[in-house]
Amino acid sequence: MHRAGLVLRGAADALAAALLLALFATFVLQIAFRYLLNWPVGWTVEVCLTLWLWLVLLGAALCVPDREHVRFDLVEQRLSPRGRRVAGLLVALALLAGFFAVLEPSWDYVSFYKIKRSATLRIPLSWVFSVFLVFAAALVLRQGWAIVRLLREPTEPAAGAAEPTDASPPRR
Repeated sequence: MHRAGLVLRGAADALAAALLLALFATFVLQIAFRYLLNWPVGWTVEVCLTLWLWLVLLGAALCVPDREHVRFDLVEQRLSPRGRRVAGLLVALALLAGFFAVLEPSWDYVSFYKIKRSATLRIPLSWVFSVFLVFAAALVLRQGWAIVRLLREPTEPAAGAAEPTDASPPRR
């Protein structure tokens, strides 16, 4: 199972890198058309915006580990290990409930947009916004897994186990 996770993580990272490369290439093409050929084209803006949306949402959902997301942990740092665990469970439950609650309305929204097309490329907007469904589903799964992990963690550190410090590497 661990190997499969590493393969999936590598595939997600490769996808994000490919999206970033395509975004950069399209941006450079846009500059070349506008300033070297004096021929501004609109489709490059649309492609850049769509690639950026996909890159940010897929990257946040699939590539960035939980410990690297922006966190407001001023209160958490002052809690005991058990308090951190309870706070982590509460946050994970709230996120799980929130993203689970938006799955159906998001599906309806994306499905509605199959009748609308983008301004320049004329692709269905449901294709553009469908990445949010992947994002929300991935966060539901991640928060569900975080809850399982937090429930399986021992409440108190094992006897003789050192508390992690700021210099300690993050736990996986």
